Amino acid sequence: MIFPMNTPMFDLLVLSITEKQDAYGYQLSQIIKRVSNTKDSTLYPVLKRLQEQGFLTVYDQAYQGRNRRYYKITEAGRHQYQILSKEWSAYQEAVDQIVKTGGMADE
Repeated sequence: MIFPMNTPMFDLLVLSITEKQDAYGYQLSQIIKRVSNTKDSTLYPVLKRLQEQGFLTVYDQAYQGRNRRYYKITEAGRHQYQILSKEWSAYQEAVDQIVKTGGMADE
């Protein structure tokens, strides 16, 4: 995709995924790569920041002899997800309106 990812978009995507189910880092990166050309290493600072802000918690779980670090959304994270989701909807509607009408008001 050619559209750049910014901090609110990363936050929205991570919180959207973890709002549905707990996820480990590689799993998150593979889902986000569907809409972004970002590198795996870009995601980990986002996860750390969301954890520091209290939007995610972390736990380890054994998988095939190794530990996977899972990220789980918190109640504060659910609230932030709601806020970002509403902002995304409003933004998407505004962009769609411009794309469909050239920015001209309905007459």
